[in-house]
Amino acid sequence: MDVLIVGAGPTGLALGIDLARRGVDALIVERADGLFPGSRGKAVQPRTQEVFEDLGVLAEARAAGGPYPPRLLWQDGEPLGAEPMFDPVPADEGTPYTEPLMIPQWRTQEILHARLTALGGKVAFGREVTGLRQDADGVTVDCADGTALRAAYVVAADGGRSTVRRALGVGMAGETVDAASFLVADVQVKGLDRDHWHMFRAAGEIGLALCPLAGTDDFQLQARLAEGTAPEPTLDGVRALVADFTHLDADSVTGLRWISGFRSRTGLADRFRVGRVLLAGDAAHVHSPAGGQGLNTSVQDAYNLGWKLGAVLRGGAPQALLDTYEEERRATAAGVLGLTTAVHRGQVRRGAATVQLGLGYRESSLSVEDRTAPAGLRAGDRAPDGRVDGTRLFDVFRGPHWTLLGASVPGVRSLPSAPESYGPGVFLIRPDGYVGWAGETTAGLTEYAARVGGLTAP
Repeated sequence: MDVLIVGAGPTGLALGIDLARRGVDALIVERADGLFPGSRGKAVQPRTQEVFEDLGVLAEARAAGGPYPPRLLWQDGEPLGAEPMFDPVPADEGTPYTEPLMIPQWRTQEILHARLTALGGKVAFGREVTGLRQDADGVTVDCADGTALRAAYVVAADGGRSTVRRALGVGMAGETVDAASFLVADVQVKGLDRDHWHMFRAAGEIGLALCPLAGTDDFQLQARLAEGTAPEPTLDGVRALVADFTHLDADSVTGLRWISGFRSRTGLADRFRVGRVLLAGDAAHVHSPAGGQGLNTSVQDAYNLGWKLGAVLRGGAPQALLDTYEEERRATAAGVLGLTTAVHRGQVRRGAATVQLGLGYRESSLSVEDRTAPAGLRAGDRAPDGRVDGTRLFDVFRGPHWTLLGASVPGVRSLPSAPESYGPGVFLIRPDGYVGWAGETTAGLTEYAARVGGLTAP
């Protein structure tokens, strides 16, 4: 096969979708018997909503989720007042999505899996990877059942304790963000309205929050407990916490769907590529959950990598193109790690800093700016939405192709101009929605497009 993806989380499923629509032969293997059952990564940021629109799953995600409610602070059984969870970010023609979408991770994965299946992609559940070895032509992956799989490339999307990363001997440096113990659970609770994210604080910065999960009857419980505390990960343990921290009694918790304990830490893999094996998602970077960045950064890893694997395997691009995956995504992950830590510590507010619309690749070797005095959009920037002769750009961008704005070149899908918001110039838009090349004319464009596999128009 072309690509073996280890892990059927959001990263692996998004990558599987992108490869399937490119005609790349890929298989996802997942050691669990089914999809992840919890709500953990419940925030889909605006930039990821744009990715989901391109992958064909945004409508389903928006139908299944909803907006974040305001947070309501409680003290001694009395509500103190509500306030927005996020600073507002204004929408305009170029940024149609500016508010995070709340949807439980388990539901996001169901939607991604359904889309993957519709495209002919497959997940082999109950298939655990134990090791691998690679040579000049491909990678052999060993499984716990004694079988082996062979692929031209392997992508490790198997989480923060990645077996593949460890088999490669790739280190992961990081730090403890918070020494406190944390608990997160999906519970059913009576006695609270579903119009607010209810927050209960206690002395010493410990506390508990109950957030109604959009599209479900559940609440997500989040608890920050004293350092050294080992909460009981059971229904009775959750009931005791709710009784201790809130005005509700223990019997108000009527059910438990999923529960997990953790300590907040960061981690960044030393490398994102070792030969024919690439790391993505939590296998490459681990975040504090503050600010809702982890799942989003992971999905965008997949979005960056999918077109590059497709270009190498189907578009005639050189293998060196895959080096730009580490170049672009490791730097991005490092920046996001700093952001999540700052949000966790109250140094940065949720809002413009966390929607991920400003992330880009201006410093990338793939970002070629050929204009002498560029104004407005630059090579490496996210390509905004807009209209050209009544045609919406995101509709034109949708799909696995490159798009040229402001000129016409054989082999590239083209529009005669760019919106005024782009500024003057000719713009070649990458399949992942970033400006790859910008020039005053088309001089040099063909050579660039050939280098990156951008000359095949559907």
